[in-house]
Amino acid sequence: MSEPFRPAGEGVRTRLFQIIFESDTPLAKGFDIVLIAMILTSVLVVMLDSVERFGAVYGGLFYWLEWGFTLVFTIELLVRIYILDKPMRYLRSFYGIIDVVAILPTWLMLLFPGTQTLVIVRLLRVLRIFRVLRLMQFVGEGRLLVEALKNSVHQIFLFLFTVLLLVTLFAALVYMIEPAEAGFTSIPMSIYWAIVTLTTVGYGDIVPVTPLGQAISTLVMLIGYSIIAVPTGVFSAEVIRSIRADRYSDQACPGCGHDRHEKRARYCLKCGTWLDEETPDPNNRASET
Repeated sequence: MSEPFRPAGEGVRTRLFQIIFESDTPLAKGFDIVLIAMILTSVLVVMLDSVERFGAVYGGLFYWLEWGFTLVFTIELLVRIYILDKPMRYLRSFYGIIDVVAILPTWLMLLFPGTQTLVIVRLLRVLRIFRVLRLMQFVGEGRLLVEALKNSVHQIFLFLFTVLLLVTLFAALVYMIEPAEAGFTSIPMSIYWAIVTLTTVGYGDIVPVTPLGQAISTLVMLIGYSIIAVPTGVFSAEVIRSIRADRYSDQACPGCGHDRHEKRARYCLKCGTWLDEETPDPNNRASET
């Protein structure tokens, strides 16, 4: 079974479980594909309804379509709960929480108008496509990226702290130089200007008017171009390090000392020496070298 859940009983519940929670049969795959198509369609309905010209013409149709999708998804969730031996365990799982959150906005619309826009979270349910297409090998790559992010969090935090210090210093300096009429009415407002300038976004709502302030702006922009790629470089280095650690072994070759072999390597890439010292070389290649 592809998920750590079991049916509550035999017969109909087991059959429904195989269709809804598994993807090994054509019927189960068909169910997942239809479900994903309905999810995408329901999200498209909400997006089109937010466009004024479409909402004015097809607002009534969109309204009933949204309620139709919500009822279908609600029944689907109730069936999932019905067929499981431990339904609360599913409701506390990732997909269970997403399933509940996906139908709540429309029901809440009865009490709080306007919340139907939040059904966009239904897109998260499309993650089930990984199960349909058997793309679970990407989970390993995702784990590698998360591990690299964890390993680089301290360097990135130090970088962001340094940037914050620079932003605060430049903001305080420009606040003392520039007049309030230019928009620099406080240090927090100057910090906003410094962040916009450092990131080279440049909204233009606050602009230095003095020559010295403009010179500082130029310096801040140059610094921004210089350091904006630092977090990417740190993270990329950690990704490369994680890939090497995941793929390569630290074991040194007893023949030549080369220490960069793939974990499943049986012979040294450089000299051909047998690497497993606990098991004899079946081809006796070590003695020939």
